[in-house]
Amino acid sequence: MSTGMATGHREKAYELLKADAHKILKLIEVQMENLTMPQCPLYEEVLDTQMFGLSREIDFAVRLGLVNEEDGKELLESLERQLSALHEASIEK
Repeated sequence: MSTGMATGHREKAYELLKADAHKILKLIEVQMENLTMPQCPLYEEVLDTQMFGLSREIDFAVRLGLVNEEDGKELLESLERQLSALHEASIEK
């Protein structure tokens, strides 16, 4: 595989992971606004399931060499920070 093609695949993989992280954030936002409170077991189950799925996606991409391990960790940590801020904002309402 050429260097340019490999770089393109890595960029595409990372963009797909970022899109999945954004979908999780939006899903949780909608859930918090319309369906349940953060203390609800359903909220926690959805969040845990989605985060686990994303972490597995990232792990798979890292093992394939499509995503740098540090970039994958940063993506998860960034999503966790955003979700934490969202949670805090909902509690303050």
